[in-house]
Order: sequence, then C-alpha cells, then structure tokens
Amino acid sequence: MARIGVFLCHCGSNIAGAVNIPEVAEAARKLPQVVYVEDNKFTCSDPGQAAIQQAITEHQLSRVVIGACSPRMHEATFRRTVAGAGLNPYLLEIANLREHCSWVHPDQVEEATAKAIDLVRRAVARVAWQEPLTPKHVDITRRALVIGGGIAGIQASLDIADAGYEVILVEREPSIGGHMAQLDKTFPTLDCSACILTPKMTMVGQHANIKLMSYSEVEDVSGYIGNFRVKIKNKSRYIDLSKCTGCSECAKVCPVELNSEFDENLGKRKATYIPFPQAIPNKYTIDKRGYPPCRVACPAGVNAQGYVALTSQGKFKEALEVLRRTMPFAGVCGRVCTHPCEQDCERGKVDQPIAIRTLKRFMADYELKKGREKATPVEITRDEKVAIAGSGPAGLACAYDLVRQGYPVTVFESAPEVGGLLRYGIPEYRLSKEVLNNEISYIQELGVEIKTNTPVKNLTEIFDEGYNAIFLGTGAGVSQKMGIPGENITGVLHSLDFLRQVNFGVKVSLGNKVAVIGGGNAAVDSARVAQRLGANEITVVYRRSRAEMPAIPSEIEEMEREGIKIQFLAAPVKVLSKDNKVVGIQCIRMELGAPDASGRRRPVPIKGSEFTIDVDNVIIAVGQGVDKATLPEKLDYTNWGTLSVDPVTLQTNIDGVFAGGDVVSGPADVIAAITAGKEAAISIDRYLRGHDLTEGRPEIREKVKDVPKEGVVEKERANMPMLGLGKRKGFDEVELGFDEKTAVEEAKRCLNCAVCSECLECEKVCEPEAIDHEMQDEILEEDVGAIVVATGADVLDHTQFSIYGGGVYPDVVSTLQVERMMNAAGPTGGEVVRPSDGAHPKKVVFVSCVGSRDERTGSGYCNKVCCMVMAKQAIMLKEHAPDTHSYIVYVDARGPGGKIFEEFMTRAEKEGTTYMRGQIDSVSQQDGRLLISGQDFLTKETFNIPADMVVLATGLMPTEDAARLFQTLHISYDAKNYLLQAHPKLRPVETAMDGIFIAGCAVAPTDVPESVTQGGAAAEYVLKLFSQESIEAEPMTSIVDITRCTGCLLCQQVCPFQAIEAETLRDGRIVASINESVCKGCGICVAACRPGAIKLRGFSDQQILAEVMAL
Repeated sequence: MARIGVFLCHCGSNIAGAVNIPEVAEAARKLPQVVYVEDNKFTCSDPGQAAIQQAITEHQLSRVVIGACSPRMHEATFRRTVAGAGLNPYLLEIANLREHCSWVHPDQVEEATAKAIDLVRRAVARVAWQEPLTPKHVDITRRALVIGGGIAGIQASLDIADAGYEVILVEREPSIGGHMAQLDKTFPTLDCSACILTPKMTMVGQHANIKLMSYSEVEDVSGYIGNFRVKIKNKSRYIDLSKCTGCSECAKVCPVELNSEFDENLGKRKATYIPFPQAIPNKYTIDKRGYPPCRVACPAGVNAQGYVALTSQGKFKEALEVLRRTMPFAGVCGRVCTHPCEQDCERGKVDQPIAIRTLKRFMADYELKKGREKATPVEITRDEKVAIAGSGPAGLACAYDLVRQGYPVTVFESAPEVGGLLRYGIPEYRLSKEVLNNEISYIQELGVEIKTNTPVKNLTEIFDEGYNAIFLGTGAGVSQKMGIPGENITGVLHSLDFLRQVNFGVKVSLGNKVAVIGGGNAAVDSARVAQRLGANEITVVYRRSRAEMPAIPSEIEEMEREGIKIQFLAAPVKVLSKDNKVVGIQCIRMELGAPDASGRRRPVPIKGSEFTIDVDNVIIAVGQGVDKATLPEKLDYTNWGTLSVDPVTLQTNIDGVFAGGDVVSGPADVIAAITAGKEAAISIDRYLRGHDLTEGRPEIREKVKDVPKEGVVEKERANMPMLGLGKRKGFDEVELGFDEKTAVEEAKRCLNCAVCSECLECEKVCEPEAIDHEMQDEILEEDVGAIVVATGADVLDHTQFSIYGGGVYPDVVSTLQVERMMNAAGPTGGEVVRPSDGAHPKKVVFVSCVGSRDERTGSGYCNKVCCMVMAKQAIMLKEHAPDTHSYIVYVDARGPGGKIFEEFMTRAEKEGTTYMRGQIDSVSQQDGRLLISGQDFLTKETFNIPADMVVLATGLMPTEDAARLFQTLHISYDAKNYLLQAHPKLRPVETAMDGIFIAGCAVAPTDVPESVTQGGAAAEYVLKLFSQESIEAEPMTSIVDITRCTGCLLCQQVCPFQAIEAETLRDGRIVASINESVCKGCGICVAACRPGAIKLRGFSDQQILAEVMAL
C-alpha cells in the first residue's frame, strides 16, 4: 500500500479565489491510500517546501500529490523538495489547479471546486502506480557554438571564451558586426557605434579561444545537450584567408561594380570586396552567385560576362584573353554566331539585350586594328599525338583545346585552304578572309600543325603514323536535293556548291532573275550573294511563315532592305525549262498544320494553288548532308546518314576515334560545331590519360537565380553601324562594328548577373596568390556541448511600401539608409543628401511603424526600436544642418528606455522636431519636392507637408531562412519566425531544447543594450552548464520492447527530436532504438507505434487507466 500525501496551494488568491481549498482538502482525505493532507498559502515558498519535507519524514509518505500551478512552472522545484526529504523525485504528481481550473473558471466557485477535487482524485490514482526513476548522467563537450555574429553573438562568444572555453562563432556574412556595424551613433548616449563595436569585433578575431567561421552556415545539428554534432558549410570565398593580406589590389582591378548591401544600395562595391573598412576578418571575398544566363545559354560556355565587364573598363586586350580561354574565334563568332546568349540576356527584361555578339567582334577588330602580337607557342608536354580530320570550326576548336593541354596536334584538311565551312560556306560580306586568316594563324602559332590537300581516307594508316587518337570533324559538305522534276537542268545550283565557288574566286554567271529555295542562313547568304553577282530580281521561296524561318533575323531584315523578296508559305514542285535552260519554277501554296519533329508547324500543300515564278536560275538551299565517300571505312552511321557517336563522349564505334560537328549533328550553326570540338577534346584527353570519359558530364551550369533590377535606368541598345545600301555592290562587310566609345557604353549596360565575371584580373595582381576561383564549399563537423542562437533580424525593404513612395521616389529612404549617410565612412562621407540630386534636405518627414503596427502594411507587432531611431536621427539631422526641420508622424510613441527615452523625445521636440500623431495617406511628387498627405489624429484634420526627403522607419523581421535553421536545431518558433522562449519570464534565454540558448533579435526586436544583455545571459547559462561534471538526463523517456517491435520505424519518422534510430539485432531483425539522452518524453512515438512496442516511463498503461477510472 502506498502512503500518499496531498498538499494544496492557495497561490495567494490565484487558486483560492475561485476554488474552495478546505472543501478540496476534505475530499482528498477520503481518497484511498491518502494518509496526509495539508494546504498552504504559498506551497512553493521556503516554508511551504519545508512543510512538505517534514510531512514526508513524519508520516513516512511514499508518494506526493501537490495541487498548485502548472508543472511547467514548478515541477522541477517540487522534485527537488521531495528529493531533499529522501523520496524519489519521480514519485510526485502535480494537479494543475491554477491554469486548468481557477484561471479558466474565475466566477464559478462551486464548479471550479468540483473540478479541482476531480483533478486531485485523478492525481492520487495515478501517483499510486508511479515507479522510482533514476536519471542518467551524460558527459559534456565543453565547447560552445554561437550562431550569428551580431552584437548579441559577439557578446556571448566573448563571455564564454573569456571563461576559458572554446567557442565556434558562425556568421553567414563575410564579416561579423551585424546591423550595429551599419549605425552611425547609438541611442541614448549617441556614442559612435563603430567605437563601441569595433574593439569587440577585434577581440573576437584575435581571441585564442574563438574559432571564427564567417561566410558560413549551419547545415545540420544532431545529438543532445552536452553532446551536439554540428555540420557547418564554409562557403567558398574563392580567396585563401591564410594568404590574403587585405591589400585591396584585387578590388582595384575588378571590372564589376554593384550596389553595396552594407551601404544600403547608396554606395558601390566591387565583386571582390570587404564589406566595410573595419570588417573582421579583414579579408576579401569574391561574390559569385552562379553562372550568368548568357554563359549558360552559350553551348560552348563562353564567358560573355567576363569580356563584357572588361570591355566596359576599356580593357580590350584583357577582354579578348577571357574569350580565348574558351575558344579562338572572337572575330568569327562576333560575326556569324546565332548568339543564343542574347536571347537569355537579363538586360532584355529591362529594355533590350546587351549586344554581346557585336562586343565580341569589337575585341577581334580592335586587335586587328592595333596589330596582334604573335602568340607564344604552347610547350608540348605530352607524348601522345592527336590527328584531326577537317579544319572547320569543330576541328579547329578541338585542336585549340588539345594543344593548350600540351598535346602535339595535326589537322588534316582535304581542301587547298583551311577553314572548312567558315571559308567556303559564308560569304565575305559577313566574314572577311582577313578575320578568318588571323584566327587560324593564332591557332597555328600556338603549335597546331595544319596539312592542306590531305584527306583522311584510312584510319589505320593514321594510327600507324604514331597518332594515338583521331577526331573527325569533316562537316556536312554535300547539298541536299529536293527531288523535284527539272532539278538537274542547267541553271539550277545548290547553295553550298554556289557559295564554295564564289568564295574560292570561281566566276559564277547568273541571270537577271533568281529564285532561292529555303529559309536558313545558307538561303539568305545565297540570295544576297546572287544580288552582288548582278542578279536584279531575287525571290526567296520558303514553305513556312516568317515566324518559323530559321535564319538569323537580322540577316533576314538586311536581305529585305537590299530589295530581295520573300515568298512565304510556298514550295517548289517543278523547275520549268526551255532548251535545257531554266525559265521558271512552279510552286504550290502551303498552310501550316501540326508541329513536326523540329517543333515547327508542318507545311501542308493547298490543293489547286499552284503558281509560277519566272526565273533564270534556281539556287536550292534546303539542307546539307554527309558525304560518306570522303570518310574512312568501318564507321557506323545513323538513319539520317550522319556518323553515329556516343552522345556524351562523341566516341565512334572505333576505339580512339571521335567525331563531332555537322558530320554528327547534320547542318548546325558555328557555335554548335565549336562546342562539339571542345567536348571531343575533353574526351580525347581523358582517353589518352586513361580516365573515365563520362564522369561529371554533361557539365551542369547552375544559372544565377535572381538578378536584381531595381534602380536600373532604361538605356537604348547601341545600333550596329551598317554599310549604306548604295555601297553594297561588292563583298565589303555590311556590318561595320562598334568604335571604342560605343563598345564601352554598350558594355556598361550589362547587369553583371553573376556578380563576379571570372575575368581573372584579380589573379594577375595578387602577389600572395591567395585567389582560387576553383575553391569549393566545405562541410566541417564540430562537436559542441551548447549552442547559442543569435541570428538577429533583417530590416524590411522600404522599397516595397509604395503607399509611402518607397521604391517610387528616390528621395524616400529608410532609417538605415540615413544611418549610412550620417556615417563619416559611409557612401556620402557623413553628409545627409537627397539621392535624386545630392542636395541637403531642409525639411524631412519621418514615418513610423512602416511594416509593423500600421494595419495597412504591417506585421501586427511593435518593432520597439523605431521610435527612438527617429528621435535620434531628428536630433542628429539638426546637428548636421541647424536649418533642417523634421516632422515625425507616429501612430504611438513607444520606447524601451522608459525615462531615458522620454527625455530623448523631449530633447528632440525642444530642438525643433514636430511630432504629429496621425497617419500618412499618400506621398506624391510636386514641383521637384515630395508632398506628404495624411490625417492628424489629435486635431482630426488633414495635412499636406511639402518635404525634401521622407524617411521610413521600417520594422524588423527574422532573417532569411531563419525557419530552416530553427527546424534544423529542433527549436520552436512562432508564426512570425521569431524564436519561442522556454518561458518568457522564468527562462527567457532558454529553449525547449536543452542546451540551446537564444539571444537578441532572433527572439524579438531588441535594441543594442538589450541584445548585449541577452547575449551575456545566454553565455552565463552555457557556463553554468559547463561548470557541471556531467548532465543529469531526464529519465521519463521512451523504451522499446524489441520482442514486439516489427521494425516499421514509423516512430523514427514522427520523432521531432531525432532520438530514434534503426538497430540491427544479431538475428538480423531491424528494430527501433531510442537514444535516451536525446528523447524528451513527448510520447509521440508511443501513439504512433502500431504493435504497442514503445512505452513511456512515467506514463504506463496502469497509470493512465487509473486516472481515467478515477473520474
């Protein structure tokens, strides 16, 4: 038989005011196994606890029931009380008579008393079945993790480190300091913020016990109090901190300039940057955000942003170097590339895409104009020889990449001149021989040997000559025929044959009227060449509409400007002749049906719509094919007649033989052929080194996710200067290219989407060789015993509040922007000026509660700091310029400083600040100034204030991705993503997760003094933990009956504390295993366990059933 004692607390009048305690006591005396009952005014007091201990001793109590307030409040207190009397602390049950009874029934004494009796009866029934439990003891890892390097995190780190314990301080930004580092002065003493903060930052950087991990984020947390394991992602700075001296040479040469986040977009910084002069660590970071869209869109991965950025700085030679890291064809691709990069250019979402192709051409033209220095031959470091068949763009691109890797490379070309399609397939008015010859010479100067008039017929002979690998890039040089009657009549030409003859200087005679069949670039080129050869009436016949025409749109436009007509939705069915000479072509009209394999709508003939065009010549440009007769034997082909290769490695069916370009893909554009040559070079290099040909391929280029466009002013794209129509009689280039000034201005339109352009100019000037553009993120694992979360808060973006003119008018700014302007080290050198014109504002209106208590824009809570910030800035504005008049339009004036704040607000008023309790209805612009209209709540009148500047006191919000971090830590947060305290009064810096403490704005908006206080308090709790020899683990945890466990592991899925793991027994069965050091006794796993294999200590079936039966 148990001997149960019942102790009832009046809690002053909190319980006794609604519950008849004597009546409850009398009822308790009649309960089975109850041998002693006592009531007390304040049971939690020293006399109350002493009375319990005395009763346990005198009456030999074996169980105790206390009717008082919530167990959350005093369960630990009363456990210590009964333990002090020699009773096991878990033979205690608390009946919650306050929160569950008196507070919810304050005016129903009779009913509340009856309920209280039931609660006590239930507790008595339950405690009779309680069993003694013994806590376990766990060792402590005496290292702390502090997350967040603002003032709260800094204070916590220093306090713990000064006590002799190691601290890992993780900050996601490149420097510690948080928002306090952005402030000019701090309330209420108006001390210099940097003067207060910088010494503490320096101490953190120099402290022997602090391991500072800036530019890092916590990825995962496992374990339990005293024994956490943390995974930390150290983000790539692309600069080795151990080598960087902070000399700033890299920033000086960086061509990319963007708005400075630290200066709230009022100033500029480089892609290589230190956030602010006093940053800790005072080391540079390279800001990379992924690949720019232009680079992702380019099949060859050409770094367009890199050469555009350098061009914007007038570094034309360096810009060309950037392009040549990828390919040698700046002049070629600057003229004939289909420029998919421009289609994806983010600038096109503002106005028009950057003229990327033309800027590429400019670099090549500039070099030709100034005179190119002869290229330095690449040192041959490899013994394996590579043979390349074909000197078109694919073959030359492959040779270019391989020779730069140290391979001896020989190109075999069957034609008398080098260049393939580039030379014989593209007319000179688009691609001059001078440009092509210059870029081929550059490749040869690097060490590539080229043999002309040397076709490759036998692969075995090539291998026998000592070549270890072969690349076939022989192109698709045979014009496809249409298969219509009369196609073989004299006067019918095929585009490739026609263009080849013209480019090689063969005289081609044409009649006055010419029809060109097709809609691709070859058709457009043929039509424009025909005109230059003397034809006067030229018609391009295309079977689809203009929208489906595959030729470059600008080339089509120029063709039409030259007077060449296009007959859309028509197809030839027969060539008409007389005396074996062409006299016309019969066509049929088409209509578009369903899309075909190319995605374009299939043309369908319209019956009975035939018509005739009188012509003297027909040029057929409907496609190209592979000439198998020119290729070696034993190669496999596709159904399309092209070479069959592995789609990733480009290896043919013959070992060591690779192929790419038009011979594989069929007719494609130049950049596609270059890409194939580059991919083949990768495969050949891996093949010769004996490496896996497929690993990591195809390359995945992660495109930058978001490109800010706020503040970008529309600016028209530079137009390409063109040769006048009257001068287009010969083959002079039609597109004339940019001059230097135009190129620079056009390049400056670039948005620098990826931020760092990877131009590598920084590497050239870094003497310590600290820069590593190949650096990767690193995951580090650390063991710690306690964690302090001080992740701070972000300031709401004022530009989202258009109702107040935010983001609409440049002279509507935020309080944080004013702080940066006031700072002597800020973007304006300490001068508060209007962003629109740089003038000093004479009349300033502050608007309170923006994004917080204002019901139209707010989050519903007071941000605590805004009122004092406005008062501070109003005073400081007066100090900066005595003739400044400030208005503060507020909803309510609040502040955390009590008397100090009141004195501060009074000071602001005495110095001329006008306080107006009211609401802003609109902000507009009138006569170059801002007009603020609203309602005065005190006078009930409307007001209109003309002002030079409006300052929005925007509220605070939890940091980005705060919820993800809190979920990782398994700590609770509210609907606004602020952290929840274990108890707002009694445990304000603790969480429900033992060993994890919180401080600063991660909990709620706080000012600097409060953040420092909370940081120090959190540190004290860590030190309290570390002062113990071991941790007493809560014994009320779940246990698994392995004989009943089926291994479904549903319990593992539902456990919020990750306390359950799978365990394999010796007989091979998988069962659930509970880490009792991590388990919090929440009981979710018990409810989820279908076979009933999990039990919770202190919550047995008998205990719960006894409670139910007692009611």
